[in-house]
Amino acid sequence: DAEAADTEAAAPARPRRVLSGVQPTGSIHLGNYLGAIKNWVGLQSDEARFDAYFCVVDLHAITMPHDPRELRRSTRSSAALYLACGLDPRRCKVFVQSHVRAHTELTWLLNCATPMGWLEKMIQYKEKARKAGEEVGVGLLDYPVLMAADILLYQADLVPVGEDQRQHLELTRDIAARVNHLYGGKKWKKRGGRGGRIFKVPEAYIPPAGARVMSLTDGTAKMSKSAPSEFSRINLLDTPAEVQAKVKKCKTDLVEGLAFDDPARPECGNLLGIYELVTQQSRESIAREVATMSWGRFKPLLADALVAHLDPIQRRYREVVEEEGYLDGVLREGSEAANEIAERTMADVRDAMGFLIPR
Repeated sequence: DAEAADTEAAAPARPRRVLSGVQPTGSIHLGNYLGAIKNWVGLQSDEARFDAYFCVVDLHAITMPHDPRELRRSTRSSAALYLACGLDPRRCKVFVQSHVRAHTELTWLLNCATPMGWLEKMIQYKEKARKAGEEVGVGLLDYPVLMAADILLYQADLVPVGEDQRQHLELTRDIAARVNHLYGGKKWKKRGGRGGRIFKVPEAYIPPAGARVMSLTDGTAKMSKSAPSEFSRINLLDTPAEVQAKVKKCKTDLVEGLAFDDPARPECGNLLGIYELVTQQSRESIAREVATMSWGRFKPLLADALVAHLDPIQRRYREVVEEEGYLDGVLREGSEAANEIAERTMADVRDAMGFLIPR
C-alpha cells in the first residue's frame, strides 16, 4: 500500500481541462481578442498544465432574433479568427458548439433539475428581458443552463470568465452540485451504477494578465458586439481606413496631457490601456511619452499601433479561409475529440438519471 501511495504521489498531475468560447454574433472585436482569445493562446502553450478546448458557441447566438445566413457566415469567420489569433489545433481543440449534439441534450436534462428561481435572478436576463419586453424568448432565460451544459459536458476544471459571466459560472457550480446530490454518489451506486460524482464542479480561471477593453464611445461601458454604433469598437477585420476613422472619432476629453489610472478620465485610461497592450511597451515608458501629449498627437499613434497589431492577424485569417478544406478539417477533428469526452459524460448522466440504456 505504501509503495502504491508513493507511485501515485510520483505520478505527474493530469493537465487541467479548460473550456471557453465566444459567440459568433457580429464581428470579433478587440475586446474579445485582448480580454479572452489572447489569453487562450497562452493557455494552449502550457500543455503540461492545461488541456484546452475552445468553441464557437453558435447555439448561444440564437437567443435573440437572428439571420440564418449571417449565423453560418459568422460561425466560420469566428473559427477562422480563432486560428488567425494564434490558436494551434495541434495544441488545443477548436470546434463549433452545435457540432456536438450532446450540448442540447444535456441542457434539457439540467433544465429539469434547475429551479426556475435560480434563472430569474440572473442579472443579464433581467436587463435583456426588460429591453425585449413581451418578445423575450425562453432561450434568453435558459441561456445560463446551456452555458452550464457547455462546461459540465467536458468535466472542465477551469473556465476563463470575465466579471459579466461570474454569476453564470456560480450557477453552473450550483447546478453541478445539485445534480451530483440528486442522482450521484451512493444513490447511483445502489442503483447499480458507477457511483461517485457525475460532474466535476468547475472553478473560475483568472488569467495572470487580462484586459477589460472599454467602448470607444463610452469609457465606462465594455466594448460590445451588441452596441448599436460601429464606432464603439475595433473589429479584428477592420481595414486600416476603418481603424483610423474610429480612432479619430473616439470620445476623449479636454484635459491637457494624458495619464493612466485617473477615474475622472475613463476614456483616457481605456485608450492608453489599448495602446499599452498592442505595443507591448511598459506602462512607465508610455506614461513618460504621453505626459504632455495632446489627443491630436496621440490618436494617430494609437491608430498606427492598432493597424500594425492587426495586420498579421488579418493576413493569417486570409490564409485560413483561402486554404481549401483546412478550416473544415480543423473543426471536424475538434468536434470528434469533443464528442468523445461529451459522450462519456452523457453515458454517466443517462445512467445516473435512470434512462433505459439501449442494448
